[in-house]
Amino acid sequence: MRLEQLLPAFIAMVLALILALLVAMVAANTVETRSRADVARVLGLSGEDWAQVDVDGLQVILSGTAPDEATRFRALTIAGTVVEASRILDQMNVSDPNAIEPPRFSIEILRNDQGISLIGLVPASLDRKAMVDDIRALADGADVTDLLNVADYPAPARWDDALAFGLRALASLPRSKISIAADRVDLQAIGDSVEEKRRLESALSRAAPGGIPVSIRISAPRPVITPYTLRFIIDDQQPRFDACSTFTPEGRDKIIAAARKAGLEGKASCTIGLGMPSPTWDDAVVTAIGKLAELGGGSVTFSDADVTLIARETTPQALFDRVVGELKADLPDAFSLHAVLPEPVVIDGTGQGNGPPEFVATRSPEGDVRLRGRIPDERSRIATESFAKAQFGSKAVRGAMRIDENLPRGWSTRVLASLEALAQLTNGAVVMQPDVVDIRGNTGNPDAKAEIARILAEKLGDSEDFRISVTYQKKLDPKADLPTPQECVDRISKILAVQQITFAPSSAEIDEVARASIDNIAQVMKKCQDVPMEVGGHTDSQGREVMNQALSQARAEAVVNALLVRRVLTSNLTAKGYGESQPIADNGTEEGRNANRRIEFKLIDPAQAQTDAAPAETPDAPDAGAGDPAAGGDERHEDTATTTTDVNQTGAPDEQN
Repeated sequence: MRLEQLLPAFIAMVLALILALLVAMVAANTVETRSRADVARVLGLSGEDWAQVDVDGLQVILSGTAPDEATRFRALTIAGTVVEASRILDQMNVSDPNAIEPPRFSIEILRNDQGISLIGLVPASLDRKAMVDDIRALADGADVTDLLNVADYPAPARWDDALAFGLRALASLPRSKISIAADRVDLQAIGDSVEEKRRLESALSRAAPGGIPVSIRISAPRPVITPYTLRFIIDDQQPRFDACSTFTPEGRDKIIAAARKAGLEGKASCTIGLGMPSPTWDDAVVTAIGKLAELGGGSVTFSDADVTLIARETTPQALFDRVVGELKADLPDAFSLHAVLPEPVVIDGTGQGNGPPEFVATRSPEGDVRLRGRIPDERSRIATESFAKAQFGSKAVRGAMRIDENLPRGWSTRVLASLEALAQLTNGAVVMQPDVVDIRGNTGNPDAKAEIARILAEKLGDSEDFRISVTYQKKLDPKADLPTPQECVDRISKILAVQQITFAPSSAEIDEVARASIDNIAQVMKKCQDVPMEVGGHTDSQGREVMNQALSQARAEAVVNALLVRRVLTSNLTAKGYGESQPIADNGTEEGRNANRRIEFKLIDPAQAQTDAAPAETPDAPDAGAGDPAAGGDERHEDTATTTTDVNQTGAPDEQN
């Protein structure tokens, strides 16, 4: 048969074969897909979704780890209800029944005046001896009881960070309980005072490691309140407390409830102090607040058992008389009431007006104090200026008072009380007239209103009308407005972006032009004295390596010493010289060498700070190349300082600002 006759038959056979293969592949794929889906569905519906299903042709492969042998057999049986058992390939594993979950590592530290106790479970990788030695060092001779157990399991993530923070907190909390785990740190402690409580809470919050929940609970002993003072006001603003004191939590709740009934909104606090002027104090306060609300406005002031009710100037006389009479009858016997329906008062504030005589004292944000207005005699003028200089500083006070012999009796005493109240403000003014004392301004002390009310209530007597308009500003609070560690470094970065620190060539002497930057950094550091930072010195590669190392160390120390001269506590700073070992640019170019000659401020780990906080000692080497061009690698160039908070693998600072 000829080839021409065979070719069509051959082509037909090939096409038939290809078609058969395609049909077979589609059929096999359909069987595989359907088998996988059906088996996975029935296993999922039966709660055995731990088993993984795969297919290879007609075979169904089961894999995964079963919790026990019975569960593995159950998965095989369920899969056999969908496909033939002969098609199932068992590649499942069974969990080791003897496997143990890693334990939870934690340390409980109890510290009091008798000593420190350590209880808990720690990983074997922890240098336990070094940790206990560090704790003994801060225990200052007290006993350290080590009851820790050890488990040979890897330390969990963040364990080292949590432990470093807990040990740092232990150093500042002499009476405390500290619970440390990788996922949480709980601090409970007792402070010596309310001020100490606020300082510790602020410092520990700033030092807390990011990403780890931290609970800080610091209690303080109840303050001694003398005199016991409470002042509640209803005026054109929201009803409010200028001061609130009581001696029990139950009494506090009763007083605040009465104030809310009188119109108080928002948050309210009442200091729980030691002692009490009368067991019926809370009842007397609640009664007086209710009667003040009936008057429709004014103020009620308690100073121990003396009560002063000042009505609004517009209060009808009949209403005033009725409410005062009822209040006198309702107050407990131990309390005495003085009620005033004042005449309209106009505050001139210049001390020179034609109205009632005035004494005026002002305090500027810079701290300058100016005294003007009237004073009864020369002796009182000298006493007033001396008292003001004792309160505000001798260089801050300027007197411009004039003598008026016709002033009311007790004027000088009231002047001194007004100045004592003004000292509670960062800036503001106090205006004193025969019938009223008006003080207004800004403060960084959240308790300033209460303290001013206490001073004026005690010093002015029970018949005086005083008005307090004081605003608390967090930015003025030296404790609440502390920057975070990151903010500390960022602020230094901004200063150096304006004017970098420069050194004389081949010398550790800071250039005159750079001293303004040092001054500004010193101001930042005064709020960052508990933030551990490294002052690192770096040079370019010119000169000998050992001399570059010494020069970089000397320059880092020069920066630390310059801050110390400016009365900055530098115990949190570590001076370290790196020489030419960490370039951030090409030393083959002038620009690169300029970039490599630098000083870096960098945050360091708190655990490292405990051992490295003091400035490093100068290496035993000759002066780092002063006058020797070959020594320091800085001849003909100026050195500059930059600030970084984190360093990448090339040593280049990460952009933060």
